[in-house]
Amino acid sequence: MATFYDQIGANKRNSVLLALAVIALLGALGLLIGWAVSGEPAAALPSMGAAITVGLIASVVSFYGGDSLVLSVSGAKEVTVEQAPQLLNVVQEMALAANVPMPRVYLIDDTAPNAFATGRDPKHASVAITTGLLQKLDREELQGVMAHELSHVRNFDIRFSLMVGVLVGSIALLADFFLRFTFWGGGSRRSRSSEGSGGGGLQIIVFAAAIVLAILAPIVARLVQMAVSRQREYLADASGVELTRNPVGLERALAKITLDTEPLEVANRATQHLYFDNPIKAATGGTSSLFSTHPAALDRINRLRSLNGLPAVASPAQVLDTGAQAALAGVPGLVPPPAPPGAPPGWQRPS
Repeated sequence: MATFYDQIGANKRNSVLLALAVIALLGALGLLIGWAVSGEPAAALPSMGAAITVGLIASVVSFYGGDSLVLSVSGAKEVTVEQAPQLLNVVQEMALAANVPMPRVYLIDDTAPNAFATGRDPKHASVAITTGLLQKLDREELQGVMAHELSHVRNFDIRFSLMVGVLVGSIALLADFFLRFTFWGGGSRRSRSSEGSGGGGLQIIVFAAAIVLAILAPIVARLVQMAVSRQREYLADASGVELTRNPVGLERALAKITLDTEPLEVANRATQHLYFDNPIKAATGGTSSLFSTHPAALDRINRLRSLNGLPAVASPAQVLDTGAQAALAGVPGLVPPPAPPGAPPGWQRPS
């Protein structure tokens, strides 16, 4: 049986490999474009280095103001312990368990249950929770969601995802520049110049390869970015269980949130990858695909159940169905225990 340590290790390795694939794709595109535009093989390596360097610099510059922008776009308002004592208490518990500073806590006035974390590092982290999440989840489930979000903070997922996102954007911009350059005749002028110098055959092959890569690279890079996002969600789930030692709370939270069909009005395609669960699932069907920012909720639930040695479920609704859980456990007649009797009249809790 896999443990959460096994899942954490596998997801970290997969994320790093996918990020390296994006960097390699950016470098390959820069190499071919440099060669194709200049007509000189010697220009290929400097062009590749310049493409990677510009992409990395853009990543570093971009994430410094990203968190405040996301919070503002989401309509998040900072709250105090007086306004939301249980929420602040749960966040503080999970921050201590994760050994990270207490993040700033924000509320989004929306009845759709969801949450996200942002910030370039644990010292500058924030978590935002919708009012619907507080209304629809119990404390154990809220703890699971906060453990997941603070795992994103502890694992530097926001920084990692932003770096990959900017690199993907750099690939798209570089490809667009080259295709426009070719469309306006830059390629034909370069090819005629190369033919005159005796290197026409190889130059045409390089130019054709650069055009093909410029068309395919943004699509492939986007696929890799979505794969990175899904791997980081799996990683945060496993890390969240490491913090709470309780997969059940996170499992039930996933089931409740994915079964809630109300879309989050303040979310959009630029911010959807930040959230605990896809906030615009009503538009996408809520299923995982190559272009999904999140794994399918059912897959996440069953991974969590495997940590407890529990059988897989066929739908998220079974997680919340006591009868279905009893049947899966092999005890069809099992029913939940009766509620404890109420306090006798006049009873008061001892001080």
